[in-house]
Amino acid sequence: MKTALITGVTGQDGSYLAEHLLDLGYKVVAMMRRSATPSTERLSNCLDRIEIVNGDLIDQSSLMRILAEHKPDEIYNLAAQSFVHSSFHEPIHTGEVTGLGVIRLLEAVRLVVPEARFYQASSSEMFGKVHEVPQKEDTPFHPRSPYGVAKVYGHWATVNYRESYDMYACSGILFNHESPRRGLEFVTRKISDAVAGIVFGEQDKLALGNLDAKRDWGFAGDYIKAMHLMLQQDEAKDYVVATNETHSIREFCTIAFERVGLEYEDFVVIDPRFYRPAEVELLLGDATKAREELGWEPEVDFRGLVEMMVDSDLQRRLDRRLTVQKGSLPGAMAAS
Repeated sequence: MKTALITGVTGQDGSYLAEHLLDLGYKVVAMMRRSATPSTERLSNCLDRIEIVNGDLIDQSSLMRILAEHKPDEIYNLAAQSFVHSSFHEPIHTGEVTGLGVIRLLEAVRLVVPEARFYQASSSEMFGKVHEVPQKEDTPFHPRSPYGVAKVYGHWATVNYRESYDMYACSGILFNHESPRRGLEFVTRKISDAVAGIVFGEQDKLALGNLDAKRDWGFAGDYIKAMHLMLQQDEAKDYVVATNETHSIREFCTIAFERVGLEYEDFVVIDPRFYRPAEVELLLGDATKAREELGWEPEVDFRGLVEMMVDSDLQRRLDRRLTVQKGSLPGAMAAS
């Protein structure tokens, strides 16, 4: 049985990856930062089947301890300060975790389990002010946020350790990937959750920034399969993972509101606070290499992704209402 270590396991990608690896027969070791109120909501489907260990990308000693104790065959580094907007307000913290955290983990791997296979979660935000369309593995980087800058550092650190120490270390340059498990601070989930809120009369407007920004959006449940495939190859290489399609935030809004029979123009308002200091206008990935060498294909299309997210948020709010109603019934407290 192979053992996989996942950092950032409580996030969207980490939870999907943990489930996928368990289904493949792996033992999954999940690294989490110690917290008084650990957030394991996304892991509800597999929490009883994974082993949780406490560690932090800022504390290299904890990384070395975990690697020495569990001797993982595969390591997936998904941990990061991953919200682009916040990185402008927390650039130092973002650099410490998203950038330097990668090299702390790589160095720990080199010293403790150099034979392990290492995956680094790179990002399309590294392309930023794009030099060509679509973006491929050899497209020059031009990040437009502290998050993007930190991801470039982590990406090149991974390349450097692969070339310097002959480690199996690779990066997946993943374009935007969403799901019902996406955090509410991200624009896609903000939209789907707001649609549900408007349907249930819990809000009447949705404030957004640049509706014309374009992204290559896929389903996170598809993308984590590419991560695993990257570590099963004979040679470590970096891959772009994308749908090869681009859509605007305006298109996302259109489909999301159409799902419930509404028009987004009646509810969306533009708020300058949500514009980035340096905007990334267009991201479009070319995943030809991943398709040809990994045999990977996305299964969920753009419309299917948007509708999946809206349906999930509608169900979540409905479930919450039913729970509240059940709790308010006479005798409910006595029966509980």
